[in-house]
Amino acid sequence: MHLDSVLLAFVAVIFMLAVPAVVARVVRQPYAVGYIVAGVIMGPSVLGLVTDTEFLTKLGAIGVLLLLFFVGMEVSPRKLGGNWKVALFGTLLQVSVTTGIIIGVGHLLEWPLAKSILVGFIVSLSSTAVILKLLEDWKELDTRPGQDVLSILLVQDLAIIPMLIGIGLLGGEGWHTNTLIMQGAGAVLLVGLAVWVTTRPNFSLPMGRMIRSDRELQVLAALVICFGLATISGLLELSSALGAFVAGMVIHAAKETRWVDQSLHGFRVIFIAFFFLSVGMLIDVNFLQERWLMVVVMVAVAVFANTFINAGVLRLFGRPWPEALYAGALLSQIGEFSFVLASVGWAVGLLTEEVYQGAVSVIAISLVLSPAWIGVVKWQLRRQFGWTTSQLHELPPAAEQSIEPAPEPVTEAAVEPPLDQAEAVQPVSEATEPQVAETVGTSEVLEPALEGPAARKG
Repeated sequence: MHLDSVLLAFVAVIFMLAVPAVVARVVRQPYAVGYIVAGVIMGPSVLGLVTDTEFLTKLGAIGVLLLLFFVGMEVSPRKLGGNWKVALFGTLLQVSVTTGIIIGVGHLLEWPLAKSILVGFIVSLSSTAVILKLLEDWKELDTRPGQDVLSILLVQDLAIIPMLIGIGLLGGEGWHTNTLIMQGAGAVLLVGLAVWVTTRPNFSLPMGRMIRSDRELQVLAALVICFGLATISGLLELSSALGAFVAGMVIHAAKETRWVDQSLHGFRVIFIAFFFLSVGMLIDVNFLQERWLMVVVMVAVAVFANTFINAGVLRLFGRPWPEALYAGALLSQIGEFSFVLASVGWAVGLLTEEVYQGAVSVIAISLVLSPAWIGVVKWQLRRQFGWTTSQLHELPPAAEQSIEPAPEPVTEAAVEPPLDQAEAVQPVSEATEPQVAETVGTSEVLEPALEGPAARKG
């Protein structure tokens, strides 16, 4: 009997994804943790089952694009735009404070200033992939801390562009005017597109009716929209993830989220799993055995610092301490884009190979420990303040904040958690519809709560 090697490799990959998912479900941990741990075990430094980690990393990058695409479909542009002060000034303050602290520590350790700035940039970025996945799983993306965290993460993703430019200058590279012009044009294009589609009440996709009636066209159209804008964003020297996010906003504005979710949900699950596997494979177990104390201290310092710096920033914007601390815990880990900063810093000579490997280990371990740390903070908030995440409430859209409550009686199911005023008067059968739709797709659960009656027109 002839056994095709491609089939054998395919079965091995599916097995690699299925086993950690089952284990994570049994021990009630996020799937991301199971995938990262599996990546460590199967990586070059343990069993060596996978040696081409670069290829797996590229597959994982597709998962990040799909994640941002789905998030773009699920957020309310009005809420996101109404949170611009936290997004812009909050992120700027958070990155500045974090980098300033690292510069001070680096001065005590006699680091060169360029190295201190680079490490500050690395520590200041949080994980878009990990946290948005957790917020989706916990149904907290549309809460006030969820919106704050989403806004900060998106601006951090934008901030990586000037950070990379700064690292190049610190490493002795020249100032590329053409690149700056292209990035500026790209930013204007993406922002302009997002504003244009979200402000048009009757925006629709070209050939939308034909696409909705053909299942095969739905899959292909969804892939073209997601990866097309991501590619354009990358060609303009911006983050491809931002292009995917704007593509999701286009789908949301066209009220086409249902068929897109059904078409691409399976792709998203598989490729996000590849991303977390690739993170685990970056961890060098031999390096950890030799430098475990240093890595543990650096992870603890980074997680504590990010938690309380972000909490302090959000407190300045009027958030209650429990919500600020919870959001700070969500942003406590070091993000996947920090891998990019570290590799660029190593390439231009700002980091030695040993420091680079230490940075990779700290980033990856902070991602693994992030869900556990968030759980500890939740427990402490419940113990100290009597606060639980069940108290989180959805933010009303800015355009509806002045609407008076309807005089009809409101059922208990429609009051908890608070909904948009237009939805609060729906009968119980409609108020509980998102729970029934949960088995279909994420966007079907979130759409009613995000946009009220407008979301159901599509």
